[in-house]
Amino acid sequence: MPEREKAPGVAHPSTTAAKIRALAAKGMERAEIARRLNIRYQQVRNVLERDRAKAAKATGGMSEPARPYVAGDQPSAKVRLGPDGRVVIPAAMREALGLKEGDVLFARLEGGEIKLLTPKAAMLRAQAIVRQFVPENVSLVDELIADRRREAEREAKE
Repeated sequence: MPEREKAPGVAHPSTTAAKIRALAAKGMERAEIARRLNIRYQQVRNVLERDRAKAAKATGGMSEPARPYVAGDQPSAKVRLGPDGRVVIPAAMREALGLKEGDVLFARLEGGEIKLLTPKAAMLRAQAIVRQFVPENVSLVDELIADRRREAEREAKE
């Protein structure tokens, strides 16, 4: 078996599993970890999935362990449907979106998926839809103000 490559940026962990965890904590993809350590992808996956399962068991089995949200990151978790159709949004996702108890979310069905939108995301989606129908050089605000002024002038003449 070829000698294992030293992984840059990992401060001498004693076991392969510790090296895997250290590189994963730095945000390295599983395939890259396997290449860097000259091991099989499956070994990397097994270590990380076992850790995730242990953490989920410790937190009641509802979600992955909380980790900071990174731009471009797509956090995901397995959730269970509870009584009355309730779903608990994992803490890491609530934190990433700044959600708190009592906040309103918009739900929609799309292609067999349930999508939850924050009010801000729903507003941005609506703006994008409207933007398709407004020419680039046109300011709807300026047009509205001009229209209101014309209306006010007309009313003043009557």
